[in-house]
Amino acid sequence: MQTIKPEELATPQLHGILLGAITPRPIAFVSTVSRQGEVNLSPFSFFNVFSANPPVLIFSPARRVQGNTTKHTLDNVLEVPEACVSVVNYDMVQQVSLASTEYPRGVNEFVKAGFNQAPAERVAPPYVAESPVSFECKVLEVKALGQEGGAGNLVICEVVLIHLNNNILDEDGKIDPRKLDAVGRLGANWYCRVQEPHIFEVAKPLKKLGIGIDRLPQTIRQSHVLTGNDLALLANVEAIPTAAQLAQTLSDEERRELASMDETKRHRWAQKELQAGQTERAWAVLVA
Repeated sequence: MQTIKPEELATPQLHGILLGAITPRPIAFVSTVSRQGEVNLSPFSFFNVFSANPPVLIFSPARRVQGNTTKHTLDNVLEVPEACVSVVNYDMVQQVSLASTEYPRGVNEFVKAGFNQAPAERVAPPYVAESPVSFECKVLEVKALGQEGGAGNLVICEVVLIHLNNNILDEDGKIDPRKLDAVGRLGANWYCRVQEPHIFEVAKPLKKLGIGIDRLPQTIRQSHVLTGNDLALLANVEAIPTAAQLAQTLSDEERRELASMDETKRHRWAQKELQAGQTERAWAVLVA
């Protein structure tokens, strides 16, 4: 394990570590206009949502490390404090990358990257017609984090209108991540795709008070088989179930099989049940 002092690294090295480690990052595909009405379109992976009431997004066009110049997006929002933030999915990722090219000021990246401009209703910049979700935003504040190359500029935006493609919704009207097919930014030239089999659910412990790993029996807590994830699943119960409560969980044949198992084999069986989402059966294997 290395211990690194940021002040001892050159900015490009520090930049590489930060972007390589803090991943995946969502991508804001931001369209803006200058005071003269020139349209600009550029992606930013320093981006996220920070509030729902009011709805606030923040993206950060950093100052260029080489030359310490500012990006056209930053220049534009300082002139016209409005932006459209579009979501990037897999079908458009190569075009998005093309739009990140350092074209001269005044060049329209919608045209260069082959995107269609959809007219916004409440702000001046158009949004990307091909994007599955776009947010029309008013810029509340631009906060500079420094004046040297690599310094970010937080563009704090309030969402005033949302454009949502119905094709990405599930039967309950909620966004289906599989249909959204979003991409995320990694370090260097790497991206990732949010798609099966790499999408999974984790039950939120909001409706019950889990006992916590510290209250698991010592033989389970100190298992050489069960991982931290396994233990957390077991500990997300309000009370350790008893053998009587789990009496009908396993078949008689399974119980006979368990009787001849040592602790390691039991833990491996329980782990398989946890990986299959069968927490109750995992507990049954452990306490039977």
